[in-house]
Amino acid sequence: MRTRILLAASLLSTGLLAGAFGYGAANLVPTFDAVPLDMRLDFHTELMKMNSITMQAAMAVSAGSTLALTAVSRGRSRALAATAGLLTVSSFLITRFGNVPINGRIKKWAVSTPPADHAEILRRWELFNDARTGTAIAAFAVLILVALRQSEARPGVSGTACGGRQVTD
Repeated sequence: MRTRILLAASLLSTGLLAGAFGYGAANLVPTFDAVPLDMRLDFHTELMKMNSITMQAAMAVSAGSTLALTAVSRGRSRALAATAGLLTVSSFLITRFGNVPINGRIKKWAVSTPPADHAEILRRWELFNDARTGTAIAAFAVLILVALRQSEARPGVSGTACGGRQVTD
């Protein structure tokens, strides 16, 4: 029962993290590129104020729950849960050491003037954003695999026989 609760918490938190980063990569970043620079800087600064709490919390719950899942799992599920945990921690590290320092620069630019190389710095921020989005989505996908493996490992819980194999709902 404890493993199922940890798996559910891991799936929920990692799914929310992957969804938030995915939404940002698919919608916010292209919008940043479509508006005037001063508008982007102002919006980016305000967005980071909100994100600093919610995204850090999502990353912490995701990492904590997947690493706890690793501790209570066995065999291949343990290795997969550990992989998901490491991917989530990677999202945090990329954010902390890649995006956050650039966010600090952007905050200063919003009240002054961006440097001549601002486009290159913003491109770097987007590369870090793509990397953390990829690690978060990969962590979520790995946890889905763990959930599918666990549902297959519980024959007779739900499903019908199909060619000698148990098929679950």
